[in-house]
Amino acid sequence: MRVFGLAGWSGSGKTTLMIRLLPVLTGRGLSVSTVKHAHHAFDVDKPGKDSYRHREAGAHEVMVSSANRWALMHENRDTPEAGLDDLLSHMSPVDLVLVEGFKHEAHAKLEVYRGALGKPLLAAGDPHVKAIASDMPLPNAPVPVVDLDDVAAIADIVLRACGFEDAAA
Repeated sequence: MRVFGLAGWSGSGKTTLMIRLLPVLTGRGLSVSTVKHAHHAFDVDKPGKDSYRHREAGAHEVMVSSANRWALMHENRDTPEAGLDDLLSHMSPVDLVLVEGFKHEAHAKLEVYRGALGKPLLAAGDPHVKAIASDMPLPNAPVPVVDLDDVAAIADIVLRACGFEDAAA
């Protein structure tokens, strides 16, 4: 599977771009899955549900299945947070996995940048950043810059970086 990331500071618009980019990529014939990093405690389960009660009782993993979907919840308990490679090893094969977050991991990525945040460019110190999608011109950027709203151009950057030249415009 090919892996490409959207990285940036909190509030830069990574999720918004991901939601806009996914239909463009799938519309070009690719099967795409996503991995999102959360910086805070999160729960996909609800207190009182059987699966929640299984985890609270000490289950290492809980799988919930229905006719529509299945989900696997894995409790880290006293182990460190899983790295991206480990997480990817649990995913079903697809053409492309888009990764949101994991900005310090060593995979090809596009930096999502908003000048109003006042944060430094990640691309300045990360050789894995292939381009920047920004809401403002960045004349001294170390990599190509594309308008944050030009989703077709962003899709082309992703596809070319991942070797899908036939699907790029």
